[in-house]
Amino acid sequence: MSDTIIVNASGLSCPQPVMETGKILKKTPSGRVEVLVDTATSRNNVVRVAENKGWKAAAEERDGGYRVILEKQEPKT
Repeated sequence: MSDTIIVNASGLSCPQPVMETGKILKKTPSGRVEVLVDTATSRNNVVRVAENKGWKAAAEERDGGYRVILEKQEPKT
């Protein structure tokens, strides 16, 4: 698996965290992406968009905000 990509979307208002995450997921076919957000709404929206694109998503509270961990395995050929 490749290195983790960090998206710091803390302080951004909706829909910016989802838009930033979507850009990264479009360019990243598989791997691990961590998205930092500071509201529950942003957390929920990032999880929803990632899962709709086939990524596994888990979120945890961290430093007054949330860390959303997205993972997707490389397609087997």
